[in-house]
Amino acid sequence: MMTPTRRRVTGGVDTHADTNVAAVLDTVTFRTLARATFPTTAVGHQTTLEWMRDQGALDAVGVESTGTYGAGLARHLVAAGVKVVEVNRPEKLDRYLDGKDDFIDAEAAARAVLSGRASAIPKSGDGPVEAIRSLETAHESAAHDRVEAINQFKSMMFRAPNSFRDVFSTKTFRHQLNAAVRFRTSYDDLVEQELRVALKMLAQRIRFLEAQIDDIEARLRPIIAKHFPALLGLHGVGPHSAAQLLMAAGDNADRLHSEAAFAKLCGACPQPASSGKTIRFRLDRGGSRNANRALYRIVIVRMRHDDNTKRYVARRLAEGKTKAEIIRCLKRFVAREVFAAIINPPDHVPTGADLRAARVAAGVTLTALAVSLSVAPTNISRLERGIDHHTTRVHQALETITAMTT
Repeated sequence: MMTPTRRRVTGGVDTHADTNVAAVLDTVTFRTLARATFPTTAVGHQTTLEWMRDQGALDAVGVESTGTYGAGLARHLVAAGVKVVEVNRPEKLDRYLDGKDDFIDAEAAARAVLSGRASAIPKSGDGPVEAIRSLETAHESAAHDRVEAINQFKSMMFRAPNSFRDVFSTKTFRHQLNAAVRFRTSYDDLVEQELRVALKMLAQRIRFLEAQIDDIEARLRPIIAKHFPALLGLHGVGPHSAAQLLMAAGDNADRLHSEAAFAKLCGACPQPASSGKTIRFRLDRGGSRNANRALYRIVIVRMRHDDNTKRYVARRLAEGKTKAEIIRCLKRFVAREVFAAIINPPDHVPTGADLRAARVAAGVTLTALAVSLSVAPTNISRLERGIDHHTTRVHQALETITAMTT
């Protein structure tokens, strides 16, 4: 007697803040088998998994918003060994033709997996990149609020009465800020009194935000240097640019099948814009715009300070390329370099500590090494103390030390 084969099923989940709406479809016939709603708690996630497995052998689950509302459920399913596929919201035309409610969206998520239209593996969110994401998110809001507070402070200074402006207009912004923190809040003139109160509040806010930014950067840099030293050592890559690029890649960056996929994710993949006899490519306006801005900052730094990049720019300008086209080419190259540093870093990345040990062992002074490299001694000192990370410069310094002692 043959043992009956257990039917295979595929799940779909429409995620929300308080509840998740799930649907289970037959993998072979695409027929809807069951639909239900579950709370977005640890118990609710486990109940969702058990309910889906009760319907049959679970092949995969399509989950919407795996980076926000669906993050907890996605992590729970992956930990249980279930294949999770990231699903985008239904297309506008599909919503118009099929209607819109939570159960329809859950079924659409499952059908997107079955049809192959959705195939992306979500970010795992369970490693150092997730810690970096938390710090970078806090830094981004603090930096934005600081700029806004500074603009408000300066605007109030411009609108202040002449007697007040005459005293502070000749001072630097930092001196104005230090003076505003010490303003007394009682004054004879009502307008100037409340102006001083507002300026004092803004000055205190700016100082608080600056302290937050310094604290975040002190935490962020060691994490990146420990887990991704090859990335932070690339020329022009600072801690915040590295953080934005790592956030785009995720903790499980190996889910990206090639450096071209990473470039696409960063919006640095050229888009065909040819017509007739004209063959050209245009700017990619998709992908992570934060990662794209990080690539742009790296390129601009290299165009100003890297000799190889300067020669490349000069050659491409001579070929008739515009500055914007050259920047797009360089962004694509940097994306390739960053992907290699994340996915396949070298076995050993020399650090500032290695440089200091080699320099001391060779008896080379910091000033002599700086002169040989044509850089300021402070730059070498910052490398050795781990404040700055520049793999190329460390390699150059180690080679220079070897040449100086042979």
